[in-house]
Amino acid sequence: MHSDRRRLLQAGFLVLSLGAAQLARGANMLAVRVWPAPDYSRVTLESDAPIQSTQTFIASPPRLAVDIEGMQLNAALRELVGKVQASDPNIAGIRVGQYSANVVRLVIDLKHPIAPQVFSLQPVAPYAHRLVLDLYPSQAIDPLEQLIQERIAAQTPSGVNILPGVSASVNDPLGDLIARRTQPGAANVPLRAPTTRRSDMDASDGPFMDNPSRPGRTPSLPRTDRLIVVALDPGHGGEDPGAIGPGGTREKDVVLKIAKMLRDRINTSSVGGNPMRAFLTRDADFFVPLHVRVQKAQRVQADLFVSIHADAFYTPRPQGASVFALSQGGATSAAARWMAQKENKADVIGGVNLGGQDSQVQRALLDMSTAAQIKDSLSLGNNLLREIGNVGKLHKPRVEQAGFAVLKAPDIPSVLVETAFISNPEEEEKLRSEAYQKQLTEALLRGILQYFARNPPLARNRSL
Repeated sequence: MHSDRRRLLQAGFLVLSLGAAQLARGANMLAVRVWPAPDYSRVTLESDAPIQSTQTFIASPPRLAVDIEGMQLNAALRELVGKVQASDPNIAGIRVGQYSANVVRLVIDLKHPIAPQVFSLQPVAPYAHRLVLDLYPSQAIDPLEQLIQERIAAQTPSGVNILPGVSASVNDPLGDLIARRTQPGAANVPLRAPTTRRSDMDASDGPFMDNPSRPGRTPSLPRTDRLIVVALDPGHGGEDPGAIGPGGTREKDVVLKIAKMLRDRINTSSVGGNPMRAFLTRDADFFVPLHVRVQKAQRVQADLFVSIHADAFYTPRPQGASVFALSQGGATSAAARWMAQKENKADVIGGVNLGGQDSQVQRALLDMSTAAQIKDSLSLGNNLLREIGNVGKLHKPRVEQAGFAVLKAPDIPSVLVETAFISNPEEEEKLRSEAYQKQLTEALLRGILQYFARNPPLARNRSL
């Protein structure tokens, strides 16, 4: 009896000793990652225990000091120094050292002032505890201005537009905005481009009228035809790799490649003489929250939104492409519901700052949808599905519907295209093939052009 009690006491003492040792040791850094992007640069610190830290931003020269408590400098932390790319738009370099007995200090040297967001993420999927440092430029990137700069770059020095099918006769808000932004003092002209529902548009709207509060037009830059904007959304990115095929192909990589190929084809196309321009919600390997993808499409007044993915299933047998639209009610099938739930978890894996100021905006935005938008989305989806079926197998012969968060832009026809099952070895091989990527790109382009042929884009809202 006494020996049993003694053994229990010894076991309890051992557990307490191990716990005390763990507390004394603190967290151990497992991995560090840096994700550069024009929108923001992300530094991720992954540890086997929650990370306690304090941050101090120094304005001149701009740098962020991060003290990590209960941490010893190890090989993973030392790797952080060499992970910064010279092309990083925001980070100039990172220094790391053992500041005190139990504190590691990171100093992130910055290329310009930033607005840092620092938050922790609980373990999920393949990740342990993560401390995330999101470094946003103080002067935020405006996606509409990005399109404008691309448009200017497509013009000759004399101001003659060289985009295909462009004339100088029809009013285009983006064209007008270019003219105003390139005048003296144009830096004060706001970039604001609210989207407009189709029912609110009037193709007979008159031209902009010059007035004392609006700068006049620059005669050297001609007015252009109506610019048609297609938002392309390569799924996942950064911390979120998406699905991974049996051969190691990552969804985030292959869909970005397809999106860039489709962007290049769209940028050399036109509809009824009106030039087209593609806008990518991400053009490199970085994470974009679902609601930000929608916001970006709205800010550039996109006429269409096409989210590109490559699905996976827990068995290798499923195959074929699918197209999805939003549903205001229930999903059209159990598979569509499962797919939406899976894709909507991207924010959890990629890492969203739920305590940020955009959380209320996120909730409000993702609760909006309209019957008209869904009807147009189904029409777009049918055109895409028909063309994709001409170059590969279809998983389902119809457009399916479910509550995909990324499709909830109330003013923009939006679809999600699952190009193939990356979990199927044969389809993974096709997705890696440049020949198939080109075939798929051409099919998507044909579907988009056929949609516009049946649904000509109307005039934009004139209130810029």
